[in-house]
Amino acid sequence: MRILFLGDIFGKPGRKAVESTLPKLRSELDLDMVIANCENASRGIGLTLKSARSLLSAGIDIATTGNHIWRFKDIYSELNSNPRIIRPANFTASSPGCGYTIHTLETGTQVAVINLQGRVFMPPIECPFAECARILESIPEEVKVRIIDFHAEATSEKLSLARHFAHEVSAVLGTHTHVQTNDACLLEKRCAYITDAGMCGPVDSCLGLAPEPVIKRFITGLPQKWYVADGPVRLSGALMEIDEDTGRALSVSAWNMDEL
Repeated sequence: MRILFLGDIFGKPGRKAVESTLPKLRSELDLDMVIANCENASRGIGLTLKSARSLLSAGIDIATTGNHIWRFKDIYSELNSNPRIIRPANFTASSPGCGYTIHTLETGTQVAVINLQGRVFMPPIECPFAECARILESIPEEVKVRIIDFHAEATSEKLSLARHFAHEVSAVLGTHTHVQTNDACLLEKRCAYITDAGMCGPVDSCLGLAPEPVIKRFITGLPQKWYVADGPVRLSGALMEIDEDTGRALSVSAWNMDEL
């Protein structure tokens, strides 16, 4: 099976580019499934209910998120009722929503998608290693394809989690930094890995934001008003082939496309 994982969708430019491009992409790339990190899809920070529903309707099968998921409260009830939108599993159990889901494709193949958040240089949260182990124990053995979105800052933390669970999952895909890394590979010849899938957002930006306020903040150290950049958009992510019978990843590559 072929799965496209899209890095952080950023603001209206990234969201609109994904929505307009994805239906055609599913056909051109012969995709069985699309997973995307959507935590920055609304105004560059957070995910509204309207944006979430629009992205799912455009062809995203599972929307993962991260530390900004709590920005807009109208998404809370949807997190509780819609298994196609998940939040990091290692938030407290009392948080709205769930940290993993098992999605059934039209072919009947079941795919488990787990969302985790890192702790290094990130807000305090429960241990992602312990939570991942707990989730994997609860997933039925017959669900062979298991994919993790690890929303984390530190390269070492992402790679460590991937190596620790390489024999138990099909893929560990890093998100959060918005900069695609050049290290897509198969760990233990079975687990697809990339430290960061990158961003679906404005090219002429600082991680999706208009550069001027960001630069001014670095120069002056004073607070600035951020806003989403405009201009050309690039979609970035990872393209994988996975054996649905064994859960073993067969290939993974960094994927990019400039909006036409």
